[in-house]
Amino acid sequence: MCTFAPMKRTLAIVISIIYAFTTYAQSSLVQCEDTCDHVHGIDLSHYQGNVFWQAIGENKKMAYVYLKATEGGDRIDDMFQRNIQMAHEHGLMVGAYHFYRPKTPQELQLANFTKQCLPDEQELLPMIDIETTGGLTTEVFCDSLFLFLELIEKEYRQKPLIYTGANFYDKHLQGKLDDYKIMIAQYTDFEPQLKDGRDITMWQYTGKGHIDGVRGYIDKSRFMGRHRLREIRYRHR
Repeated sequence: MCTFAPMKRTLAIVISIIYAFTTYAQSSLVQCEDTCDHVHGIDLSHYQGNVFWQAIGENKKMAYVYLKATEGGDRIDDMFQRNIQMAHEHGLMVGAYHFYRPKTPQELQLANFTKQCLPDEQELLPMIDIETTGGLTTEVFCDSLFLFLELIEKEYRQKPLIYTGANFYDKHLQGKLDDYKIMIAQYTDFEPQLKDGRDITMWQYTGKGHIDGVRGYIDKSRFMGRHRLREIRYRHR
């Protein structure tokens, strides 16, 4: 009986697996910022732990960073103070964001955020992260949300940047954010298009990006079309 044929088939299978894995590994190293001329940035929170800020600061492909500051009425991100200090030390354009909780009193959330998001420390507009209705109907949720956005605008004397997912926007926020710049999260290879056709300022295109200085995954975003970084600059009065 000839044993060479099964051995050849096994060897061919092994080679195919190695080739496929190598090809995938190489392609995974090619990221959006490597293939386009858009302005890119990242966002960070305690989920990334301690990061090596020198490496991030030396990354010429990342023009800005948004840092999670607060959530709801009493949560403060454990890494915010260190992150914002180190980001400034390494010359990055920095903004702070707040994760909105619809059922928490707006005044409590405002107080929580404003204690962390200090105007003198911001280069970018404050950003409000909107991902949940808290179980409220769309109408009640929007009443809650826009009361909070009005308080933020009054406090900082400019409208905040809005972050939300494409599906969440289409379901709850269509036609309601026309006066705001928005960052849309959609983790696909194609650019997001909202059902109401409105303009999108920024696109968070992955939650599984990689960057030197950060262990594990990181969120990455970029500007859409002709939009530029100057559009989200914090206007100091």
